[in-house]
Amino acid sequence: MANSKFEYVKQFEQPDQLLPNTWVVVRIDGRGFTKFSSKYQFEKPNDKRALDLMNAAARAVMTELPDITIAYGVSDEYSFVFHKTCTLFERRASKLVSTIVSTFTAYYVHLWSTYFTDSPLSPPLPSFDGRAVCYPSVQNLRDYMSWRQVDCHINNLYNTTFWALIQLGGIDATEAEKSLKGTFSADKNEILFSKFSINYNNEPEIFKKGSVVFRDYEPVEPGTHNVAHEVENLAEPATQSKSQSEKDKKRRAKAAIVVEHLDIIKDEFWDRRPWLLSNKPGKIPKEP
Repeated sequence: MANSKFEYVKQFEQPDQLLPNTWVVVRIDGRGFTKFSSKYQFEKPNDKRALDLMNAAARAVMTELPDITIAYGVSDEYSFVFHKTCTLFERRASKLVSTIVSTFTAYYVHLWSTYFTDSPLSPPLPSFDGRAVCYPSVQNLRDYMSWRQVDCHINNLYNTTFWALIQLGGIDATEAEKSLKGTFSADKNEILFSKFSINYNNEPEIFKKGSVVFRDYEPVEPGTHNVAHEVENLAEPATQSKSQSEKDKKRRAKAAIVVEHLDIIKDEFWDRRPWLLSNKPGKIPKEP
């Protein structure tokens, strides 16, 4: 490419490489979704259509980017996890974030009419922002995922109780907020059950636990793999031959991408799915 006197502007570009050998989480959030959800009259406290749309967009992103290991979503946010050995886009934050945000937003808009059949989109259109954060250890990564799921439970219990007071109790938002000020989880459960005969434990798992998206291989027996220990002791990313990389790529492409509503805080979820931490594709389940 020919040089020109204008090329000096490249000096203003700053490096944005993410730390090597760390887990990278790209977390996206809806921009102005409080107004957006009101505009399209999302059901309160949860709109199943909106959550299904978010999950469908996340699955599409994982299909296009096989380097994503796992994703977790709740409300209008989603976290996409890249393995510590991933070198996609040379681990440049701007590339990873912009690719995730743009791909997710494109599919969200594209799939909108599938889930909101009677509410065509109009400007301002939905959009998302994002950020990339590095986590150096498996424990850090799992603590992050646990934090998001605990947050899901806390917010959903509050919102379920808040909207029950309004929709079933006949009070306004200000009064409902006052009623819940200073309450604990047990108090909210008691309000739901004693006043409205709602057993929070019977609420749909998607509302209580959020959604986890991953490639589905045959689960293993817990305790047969100590993947976390192996990954933590990996001094640097292991190099693979070109042929092995191609084989892994094909196996990932064959694996179904599933959306589940599971407890990702307990060890069992990770122990039964060692590929999430090892980044090595598992065995494709046999079709029934």
